[in-house]
Amino acid sequence: MSAPAPDLAVDIGGTTIAVGLVDAAGALRHTEVGPTPDGDAEAVWSAVAALIAAAVRTAGGRIGAAGVVSAGPIDLAAGTVSPINIASWRAFPLRARVRSALPGVAVHLGGDGMAMALGESWRGAGRGAAGMLGMVVSTGVGGGLIFDGLPYPGRTGNAGHVGHVVIDPAGAACRCGGRGCVETVAAAPALVDWARAQGWTGADAAALAASAAAGDPVARAAFARGTAALAAMIVSVAATCDLDLVVVGGGVARAGAVLFDPLRAALADHAGLAFLRGLQVVPAELGADAGLVGAAALTRRRFG
Repeated sequence: MSAPAPDLAVDIGGTTIAVGLVDAAGALRHTEVGPTPDGDAEAVWSAVAALIAAAVRTAGGRIGAAGVVSAGPIDLAAGTVSPINIASWRAFPLRARVRSALPGVAVHLGGDGMAMALGESWRGAGRGAAGMLGMVVSTGVGGGLIFDGLPYPGRTGNAGHVGHVVIDPAGAACRCGGRGCVETVAAAPALVDWARAQGWTGADAAALAASAAAGDPVARAAFARGTAALAAMIVSVAATCDLDLVVVGGGVARAGAVLFDPLRAALADHAGLAFLRGLQVVPAELGADAGLVGAAALTRRRFG
């Protein structure tokens, strides 16, 4: 008897497009990765379609089902996506396009933050958590909510957009159109911009983390400011949802103790209610693969 056909997983972000083949146990067996083009909607779709075609060839044409996740906002009912970080995709009919590229294959759509959370819940740091927030802190701040192993997509599929929780109503304008969102303080570009305004001269967020680890006071203050914003948001979400675990991934999370030490200290300051004090915050385990594993979980568990 031949092995079951793998599922196809597609993870579309503003910087990178990844497509993978995932087996029934959630193991990633093959990955195709390419840059997200700057250009019109069809240029972006062409890049996605080429990676899908390459993965299908690797699978010998045998695909069980397809899970497709994108930066949001998304509209699950319509099957469309309007990613903030892909300007040319507005109400782009992503589910229909993938269906046209994969005739006869069931296609399930979801948000990329929810997929990261679902991947970590299934195969990573969130296994066994009853109530979990999975977060990505990178060029933006995204997330997804998992309850008893099941993702909570919300009415439109956009639950978990924690980067756009408002922490300062009079704060900086956000690219979402709002003001004072967590992302304007805690995302990697915000950390770097603030540090540069205080006189730091490094190149990027990785350099900022290295400076903070070396004791640079401005770099450390940048991380303290960003993690205070993250902590305020996390406590607000945890107070609403009674979470027991937060899993943090993304490029900024790779800073390790530079991020997690001040984040946990800030959480202790904000967690006044007794039921919030047991909240655990841990690093993600799956890295860049979490979105693909979570996209595959959409097909295996028939979410989305």
